[in-house]
Amino acid sequence: MKKHIGNYRWTICALLFFATTINYLDRQVLSLLHPTLEEEFGWTKTDYANITATFQFAYALSMLFAGRFIDRLGTKKGFTWAIIIWSIGAIIHAYAVEMGTFTTTVLGVIGISGLSVSVVGFIIARMVLGFGESANFPAAIKTTAEYFPKRERSLATGIFNSGANIGAVLAPLSVPWIASHWGWQATFMIVGGVGFLWLIFWWIFYDEPKDQKRLSATELEYILSDDEPQEIVQEVLPETPKVPWYKLLSFKQTWAFVIGKFLTDGVWWFFLFWLPSFLKDQYGMTGTDIMFPLVVLYSMTMIGSVGGGAFPMYFINKGYSPYDGRMRAMFIIALIPLVVLLSQPFGHYSFWVPVILIGIGTSAHQAWSANIFTTVSDMFPKYTVASVIGIGGMAGGMGGVVMSKLGGYLFDKYDALGSIQTGYTIMFTICAVSYLVAWLIMKSLVPKMKLVKI
Repeated sequence: MKKHIGNYRWTICALLFFATTINYLDRQVLSLLHPTLEEEFGWTKTDYANITATFQFAYALSMLFAGRFIDRLGTKKGFTWAIIIWSIGAIIHAYAVEMGTFTTTVLGVIGISGLSVSVVGFIIARMVLGFGESANFPAAIKTTAEYFPKRERSLATGIFNSGANIGAVLAPLSVPWIASHWGWQATFMIVGGVGFLWLIFWWIFYDEPKDQKRLSATELEYILSDDEPQEIVQEVLPETPKVPWYKLLSFKQTWAFVIGKFLTDGVWWFFLFWLPSFLKDQYGMTGTDIMFPLVVLYSMTMIGSVGGGAFPMYFINKGYSPYDGRMRAMFIIALIPLVVLLSQPFGHYSFWVPVILIGIGTSAHQAWSANIFTTVSDMFPKYTVASVIGIGGMAGGMGGVVMSKLGGYLFDKYDALGSIQTGYTIMFTICAVSYLVAWLIMKSLVPKMKLVKI
């Protein structure tokens, strides 16, 4: 008779799902308020690109240290500090003008002048937000490695990663409405405060598996069932080994993940921060007009996140190793964003054409994201997972900086020429081909599954 395993690990997955939802809800408020703030403060596309790029740069740089922070402090305390910092960062956007005024006054005293008060204030707020949010994925992936056997990790990652889509759906449903009733400042404060509610449940329900009283012995045995001997030893070691970055960077597996993140994360960042502006620039849509199209688009991405996480199981069940099955699935996934190439040529028929095609592309991104994260836990010991994720996350964030700055430059350039559509066409082309290029490089670096021995 088959033993009942238990399902407490999925309660932990639910906590990760809601944390990721809050993470993306907080970061998307600015993009939805961008058309309003652009008019109120007279921002150029480059001003907005600088604000978003600052968030991405702070996020990227912090990711390098966030993984180490989580590995050393522990998942429970590390995640707690992360969400406290990013919730504060979200809230202080409401005081961006005051912060900008104070900062520019101080800079003026030392001879630095001519800076936009509003841009400076929002840059400060975005830096704090990016610093805190950088720890979400290293902590979530580490928690997944703790609570799930390898065969379930991509599915669990896909489920919690779909919180990004829920956050992206909830944002256009709530942000324009809150802003229209209480103003843009109140929007940042209300949305930013949600993270503190999540902390209550995190402290009630999370403990490491070996200390988790709600976890049955059978389920714990199942969680540890396919650990490598090296990892099993680590479960009983009194201290977690400290692996320096240069050691992790000596492995091709690390570079495959780093390059894959650099080339593809920027695509998601670009769509997340620029889609409301795209709908305004090309279709004259603002405020609540963009709610329904964005809800439809980001609802589509949930299919990719959960379905993409489960997709490799088709190949794994046929006898492929977790990595080889994942890479086969990722090749198919990498082909799907090519449909974005059709967005501009056929966009004149209706705004729904680019919305649906970009929705397909972002759905593929979420499927890709669920799997590229899990390649790390497939090949690296658990005690290094968060650090490797942090290194790759930094690379992904820097990819986002490049995409945001490039977008701002192109949009201002072609807007001045009366053809901003050309700027979007160039950016959509880059977004469409990035995944296939990333897959080819990753496959060339790590052709077959190979465990990292440290």
